[in-house]
Amino acid sequence: MLKAYSAWGSKKMAGHEYQGIYRITYLIDEKGAVFKAYPKVKPPGHAQQILEDWTS
Repeated sequence: MLKAYSAWGSKKMAGHEYQGIYRITYLIDEKGAVFKAYPKVKPPGHAQQILEDWTS
């Protein structure tokens, strides 16, 4: 599933490269289609952003 959603790959921290999970949120509609993607998610305010996008 991580590969299917491109949520796994190379990351860097403190000059070191490693494989890890990207912080991405996907809004998926009732039919299973990706409605919207949020790359590089920062938790503060993210839930409110999703609710606004889903209801607009």
